[in-house]
Amino acid sequence: MKRLLLTYLRPYKWRISAIFVIVLLQCIGNLYLPTLNADIINNGVVKGDTNYILRVGAIMLAVAIGTAICSILSNFNAAKTAMGAGRDIRGDLYRKVQSLSQSEMGRFGAPSLITRNTNDVQQVQMVTAIGLTMMLFAPMSAIGGIIMALRQDRLLSISLAVILPVMFVFLFLVLRTAIPLFRTVQSRTDRINQLMRENLGGIRVIRAFSRVQYEEKRFAEVNTDLTGLWSKVFKLFSLVFPILFLIMNLSMAGIMWVGSYRVDSEGMQAANLMAFIQYVMQILFSVLMATMLAAMIPRAVASGNRVQDVLDVEPAIKDPATPVVLPSRDGGPRGLVEFKDVEFRYPGAQDAIISHISFTARPGETTAIVGSTGSGKSTLIGLVPRLNDVSAGSISIDGNDIRDMARADLWQHIGFVPQKAFLFSGTVASNLRYGNPDATDEELWHALRIAQAEEFVRAMPEGLYEPITQGGTNVSGGQRQRLAIARAIVKRPDIYVFDDSFSALDLKTDAMLRAALKQETKDATVIVVAQRVSTILHADQIVVLEQGGMCGLGDHAELLKGCGTYQEIVYSQLSAEEVA
Repeated sequence: MKRLLLTYLRPYKWRISAIFVIVLLQCIGNLYLPTLNADIINNGVVKGDTNYILRVGAIMLAVAIGTAICSILSNFNAAKTAMGAGRDIRGDLYRKVQSLSQSEMGRFGAPSLITRNTNDVQQVQMVTAIGLTMMLFAPMSAIGGIIMALRQDRLLSISLAVILPVMFVFLFLVLRTAIPLFRTVQSRTDRINQLMRENLGGIRVIRAFSRVQYEEKRFAEVNTDLTGLWSKVFKLFSLVFPILFLIMNLSMAGIMWVGSYRVDSEGMQAANLMAFIQYVMQILFSVLMATMLAAMIPRAVASGNRVQDVLDVEPAIKDPATPVVLPSRDGGPRGLVEFKDVEFRYPGAQDAIISHISFTARPGETTAIVGSTGSGKSTLIGLVPRLNDVSAGSISIDGNDIRDMARADLWQHIGFVPQKAFLFSGTVASNLRYGNPDATDEELWHALRIAQAEEFVRAMPEGLYEPITQGGTNVSGGQRQRLAIARAIVKRPDIYVFDDSFSALDLKTDAMLRAALKQETKDATVIVVAQRVSTILHADQIVVLEQGGMCGLGDHAELLKGCGTYQEIVYSQLSAEEVA
């Protein structure tokens, strides 16, 4: 937390310095007012000097207005500083998340990353906004109040030596109980956010398996646990302020009782007693403000540490200092992809997910990757756009190791269609232009025609500008896949990577799409992961994976003769007549 604030408040050091000066002036004004009030009574009211009363009263009015202006300025600048720091933290946190590999993203989890970039940053922001004024004002006001109280009457000031220790001991006992509670509350808040996101994401599965009541019970347990913790917190703090005000009121009563004897014995004037009481009130009010801030700090510290944990992650995938830039395709077809003894294992894992994978995917050819579930197909092609980096071996494009390229440049040459097609909120056109913002409407229709999506898009009331909800939930799974394929076509990359991107299509649409796609991608490298063997029978080469290793490489006829794993896959889906 400390390091986080030092880092993100540094750009605002001049504004923080201004806040310090403004708060100092505000404290001086507040401390000066009781003295002026005493002077009016002693030198104006008692002596009947109206001019003195008006003159000093005008000064009091000016000081009061000045302190009010200082309070507004200090709060405004503190809010600006806190909001600016929060914006910077959120921006850096977002950029850090964008730089993380898939395995690093999985380590934190999407719900936790969302909570850290919203709720946790908000906690830090709120404490910063309040702390920049209160952390300065409270000690200044308390110390100044003690000094000014001593000036009014040293004997009566001895009461502070009793009042303040009592308050501090009480606050220490409260905070010793509250701090662990706040830490637990933060972890339980994370849990309820995670559970809520999980339920919203899996609502169809929950309903399909009739587990609504079970999930309600699970949520109720976590919700009740969090409610119980907050109840303990509020019960604790419901006692704090009444007891503090009781101490303050008893203190005032004691001071007035002792002070009355001092006034009666002419040891001090009544006006000075009033000023002394006002200074004591300022001191005790400062303690109350410090208590409020101290109650907020534990939760903010827990949140700040969680944010810092993400910011401290050193991404495993980095751009090189001097990246290689691939030339444009003006000189001819580009996109030769070579896998050389590729191996990948997750950080800390004992066994490799895939190992000893070597093959070449050439421009103008289609390379299909098949294998049983869990054989490493998606993991393998996820290495091409560097969603993860190889643990051993290398992947090169046109003879250049992809680790020697800037990822932004690498991604420009790849059209990636993931296994789960995802559309962004916006329109059909905005989704299709995601990889090529300058694409014309005609180019969009051409891509839709290739992807067999033209018909249903034209049937939409607004055509290309039909609204799409987040995730594309207002279109079917097959339509979503075809729009995702069209998005890749609009980009016109050198390399197309399809991760089982035709699974939601019927056989007729699948066949029509592949025929149109073959003509469109005749100069590009196409890598396809497929579950249906019928769709890759005519691939130029087929890579067969089994338990993370490559057990076959060749075209359909070659593998059918010499690869047992491929034979099992084929005959499990096709009859002997279809194979022939």
